[in-house]
Amino acid sequence: MVIIYSKFNSLKLEKRERIINAALKEFVRNGYEKASTNEIIKEAEISKGSLFNYFNSKRELYLFLLDYVVEVIDKIYAEVDWSERDLFIRMKEIGLIKLKIMKKYPHAFNFLKTAAHEDASEVKSEVAKIGKYLVESGTERGYKNIDLTKFREDIDIQKTMNIIVWTILSFAEQQRDKVNSFEDIDMEVLKEWDGYFDIMKRCFYKKEEQ
Repeated sequence: MVIIYSKFNSLKLEKRERIINAALKEFVRNGYEKASTNEIIKEAEISKGSLFNYFNSKRELYLFLLDYVVEVIDKIYAEVDWSERDLFIRMKEIGLIKLKIMKKYPHAFNFLKTAAHEDASEVKSEVAKIGKYLVESGTERGYKNIDLTKFREDIDIQKTMNIIVWTILSFAEQQRDKVNSFEDIDMEVLKEWDGYFDIMKRCFYKKEEQ
């Protein structure tokens, strides 16, 4: 069932962002079960109880935030030059755009990080679904229309793509767990990532394409 948050969406942008960021920060600090809607109301500077004029329950608010994070991540793909068919150039571009979006919406990515470890039964299955969707849709979009002629002819393309995907996901997870907040993430991450790209390019591309 799709929930339409008409009352919330009718608010001015500044107020919506205040409530969203206050809620994101509170769920990051305390997890789903211990998060206090009173603290969200206090930090968002809205009247007591007004939060439930917009969302029927804490669970509904949490699910709204999951959808919000998906929208933030979609902003990354909206900026990608899909005419670039070289896999590693495209991945580097996505990395640069992602870094910019992370710096602009750090609370959203901090929330996503903590949500990945959320055990509360009320929201655990929804978190798992969103996580699965983000990985699958990211892979599908990121690798669409890639120029496969650049790859060596003596390797299994499917296995090669799996290795690249696993490497990217593992690296992203490592970097996610290193930072306390995505406000602190910097260009050094991309420099380190370039090293892995260089190795994979030399392993999988034809010599003339390296």
